[in-house]
Amino acid sequence: MSGATWRPIPVNFTANGQEAVYGVVVHIMAGTLAGTDSWFRNSKAQASSHFGTGKAGALYQWVDTKDRAWAQASGNRTWISVENEGQGGDVLTDAQLQRVAEVLAWAHKVHGVPLQVASSPSGRGLGYHAMGGAAWGGHTSCPGTKIVAQLPEIVRRAKALTGQTPDKPSAPAPAKPVVDLSKLISAAKTDPRAAQGHTTYAAGVRIVEAALKAEGLLSARYAGDGSFGSVTVQAYAAWQRSKAGGSYRGASADGIPGLSSLRKLAARHGFTVTA
Repeated sequence: MSGATWRPIPVNFTANGQEAVYGVVVHIMAGTLAGTDSWFRNSKAQASSHFGTGKAGALYQWVDTKDRAWAQASGNRTWISVENEGQGGDVLTDAQLQRVAEVLAWAHKVHGVPLQVASSPSGRGLGYHAMGGAAWGGHTSCPGTKIVAQLPEIVRRAKALTGQTPDKPSAPAPAKPVVDLSKLISAAKTDPRAAQGHTTYAAGVRIVEAALKAEGLLSARYAGDGSFGSVTVQAYAAWQRSKAGGSYRGASADGIPGLSSLRKLAARHGFTVTA
């Protein structure tokens, strides 16, 4: 591969043994680039990889892709491999992300590897060691969940390198409003006049009031003031008695929010509850 430093190893590979190239498999070294380079040259290692990256951006190629490297057991015949300097639990550095993207873009041009994330040995694209399970050596923590989460970014960069339109990074979902149950109970038991303006729970009260209003249980006149007064208590009691709220009866429908009924309200109106 042009752009990689060619450091051929004399042992630990199968000459002309690559039967196909389904994609590129990402690994973590659990060590350094220099240490891995030295280990692959030792016949006792019985291990190798086609490529390897360093945290600062070095890219080595140890094995020609017509030859079979020994990186992922039964996956060696049909996948090429890239080891990455670091330890389990690490993320790839920006330089490593770019280098792996270059390998993937090259594999796309030379071997027809599709620019997509793969999740199983029968797939095609950019995969990871753990996806092969026991057949690939049972390395369930290689390269680690943090690096697996980076695979879409590598694909995005590879698409840019090959002139394709990269997928736009997904916008993070807006955070759901959170209601603290303990503060809401405090509000419900407090005198309405004392509750006014207490920001520690007023925001949560307003969220619940808006939900009760949407359920048709609380007049707009009382919704949104941040005070869990007697009218809101009555409205919440009506929610508790409703089928959707839990069909509570008697003392169980006292208008004071409990975890079960509040979570039912949250599920219908897009907020979350902390106990």
